[in-house]
Amino acid sequence: MAVAVVGAGCTAKPQAVAPPVQIPTILAPTTVVRTPAMVDRELPDDCELIVPVEVVNSKVGRESKGEVRTIVGIAEPSLGRTAKIDCYYDLDEKQPLSAAPLIIGLATYSDDAAAQGRVADSLDAERAEGASVAEVEVGKRKASMVSTPSERLVIGSLGKTTFVSRAKAGFVPDDQMTALLTALAVQSMTPLEEA
Repeated sequence: MAVAVVGAGCTAKPQAVAPPVQIPTILAPTTVVRTPAMVDRELPDDCELIVPVEVVNSKVGRESKGEVRTIVGIAEPSLGRTAKIDCYYDLDEKQPLSAAPLIIGLATYSDDAAAQGRVADSLDAERAEGASVAEVEVGKRKASMVSTPSERLVIGSLGKTTFVSRAKAGFVPDDQMTALLTALAVQSMTPLEEA
């Protein structure tokens, strides 16, 4: 009987061998990419920590010929303002601040409502002077683009911090102005990574 079983085993067709399963190779990234995010930030005391000159040059598409001047403001308890900094770009040493073609400013307030109220008051004042105001996106936030005969500005708030980026009319072509000012506003509210 044992012989018959062995013989039967020899007459069976061999089973087809399946090819090995191909396992895809998944490569993990070698670097971590972090997208900087806008935050309700503490105010630095240096404009290079708000929007560095090389970032301005990159966004504008040309080199600045002048310097950056920093004005650190004081608290204004009547407005709820706790701190302020304004950055005046592309000035030569003899020009007054009012000649700056680009200004970026941040201010902090006692609470979110005070910051939002300050933005609303500023927009009301601009409208009263005849400016047009339109809604724009700054990062994922709603802000306002203000147009006057002499300048354009983007103004908004995030938490207790207000931001404004303003440029004189003609600083860049008008069809590029909104993109420039919103990009600078995003940068101003995005703390720089430590090197």
